[in-house]
Amino acid sequence: MQPVAKSPVPAAAAAPPPPPPAEPDEEDGMLRMSFLEHLEELRTRIIRCLMGLFVAFMVSMCFMNQMWDAVKRPIVIALQTLGYPPELAARTPMEGISIVWFRVPILAAIFIASPWVLYQVWAFIAPGLYKRERRWAVPFILTTAGLFIAGGLFAYFIAFRFALTFLLKIGKDAGIRPYIGPTEYMDLFINVVLGVALIFEMPVLIFFLTLLRVVSPKFLLRHSRYAILGITIAAAIITPTPDAVTMTLVATPMILLYFVGVFASYLLVLRREKRAFPWKKLIKPAVYILVLCVVAVIVAMNAFHLHWVWKWPFLVK
Repeated sequence: MQPVAKSPVPAAAAAPPPPPPAEPDEEDGMLRMSFLEHLEELRTRIIRCLMGLFVAFMVSMCFMNQMWDAVKRPIVIALQTLGYPPELAARTPMEGISIVWFRVPILAAIFIASPWVLYQVWAFIAPGLYKRERRWAVPFILTTAGLFIAGGLFAYFIAFRFALTFLLKIGKDAGIRPYIGPTEYMDLFINVVLGVALIFEMPVLIFFLTLLRVVSPKFLLRHSRYAILGITIAAAIITPTPDAVTMTLVATPMILLYFVGVFASYLLVLRREKRAFPWKKLIKPAVYILVLCVVAVIVAMNAFHLHWVWKWPFLVK
């Protein structure tokens, strides 16, 4: 009896099935560092931040007299407006040196070196981000530094000048002649300018809290009344005057920045869900609102006999 020959098995059928395609690893591109490496990286970034601040400080020292003239200009204008001699009274011989030679250049160095410092902050947190998230380095640095500088300019040109005039006018109405020292004036100047500049970072903070999934646009809108209350309290603390006008002047852009942060948070969520924002539907209402604002300004200029000037409040009689 001859054995039955087995039919040959096709090679394709004998081979094992191919493995399923591997799912993309979310941690692909994320750098891993030990605890000691994190500490070493933090030390390096701090040293570089200090070096950048030192270079900016040395540059500011070359223009310290011009910068001091700019810093004292708000108090000079306020004193002249109220009919007082435009001068500050030093109480100690070292007061002028400590203000003009050190505190003014340090304040200027903080603003000048802010892009470099923010770059070092981003370089420190970048290893813990996904590869696609590390592309946001340039927008992060430009936006954060721009908001910080814009907040300082807003405080200098608008909020601080209104506050000074209000405070000095109260004293004049009460028969109190101001003798203001440069140290007290500089303390007030730094508190207001740096405080408002930091508050202007609110959209960036909201964006990163959304990026870390701590908050969401729905949560921010649902609790917006508490945010507005907190902003009002912060504006009352930052502004040196108790009047409602100055506080409102500071609180209004802060509230607008809060909702700008909410909008940026919404855009981030849309990008995360791979959806697009309907920009075309937004352009037409924005154009209508802009035209209405221009018409309102023109009507107000004609009705109240106002004209435009290139300084605050821009419309004067």
